[in-house]
Amino acid sequence: MTVLEVLQSTTAYFKKHNVESPRLNAEHLVAYVLGRTRIELYLEFERELTEAELAPLREMVTRRAQGEPLQHLLGTVEFCGLIFLCDKRAMVPRPETEELVEFLKSEIRNPKSEILDVGTGSGVIALSFAAKFPEAEIYAVDISEDALELARENAARLGLSDRVRFFRSNLLQDVDGTFDLIVANLPYIATQDRHTLSREVLHDPHVALFGGAYGEEFVRELIAQAPARLHPGGTLALEIGIGQSDALFSALTEKKYRDIYSKNDYSGVTRFLFAKYG
Repeated sequence: MTVLEVLQSTTAYFKKHNVESPRLNAEHLVAYVLGRTRIELYLEFERELTEAELAPLREMVTRRAQGEPLQHLLGTVEFCGLIFLCDKRAMVPRPETEELVEFLKSEIRNPKSEILDVGTGSGVIALSFAAKFPEAEIYAVDISEDALELARENAARLGLSDRVRFFRSNLLQDVDGTFDLIVANLPYIATQDRHTLSREVLHDPHVALFGGAYGEEFVRELIAQAPARLHPGGTLALEIGIGQSDALFSALTEKKYRDIYSKNDYSGVTRFLFAKYG
């Protein structure tokens, strides 16, 4: 089969198995197996694939059709212009989180800011800040040792191991010091909503997905803990779930935060909350 024929048959197979963006997924997998970029595939449509190339491709196509995330199959994901390792040890970074980081980058005025990333997962938030602000002091915590191991591997891969200090903590339980910015993309899905999630999302670690019976529990706990770890006037930045903004806005008000405001993601969903303290 030629490259074009493989792309066409794989796209049809993905459509049959309800894979989102079937042609794009097919292109990514074929390019990965051939060691090409997606653009380069268009220059090789007539190339015949060997059995040695088709065998691993068949396996990856089958796994993708069964719901395994494309990022896990490729082993990497792009986030804020950087390439990160991506596997089952941490949640696949979402475009919404990328929006949060890019917005905060534009808001940070002090290049030597002290920043804490809570629930760092694969480290994408902390390491994106480290790449942007080389003079900043950046710390990142997670309750999962597996996630922290992946985050450290990403730091080494990007040459940022000496820029971010990763350590284990249940929220702020084992955190010392104070910060200009505490940013968190914590688990915010209600356990009762598990049945609504896609096959791909359910490949993420459950500890990174579910925030309790209502989905808000970890975020509320962080809201209560953060004042003791913020510099006067420091900012708490949160990524939250659909429909949670009003209740969490009220929680911030009750805890005496100020300058509280929300921001929508590109889909128009109220996805981010920001507040200052002191």
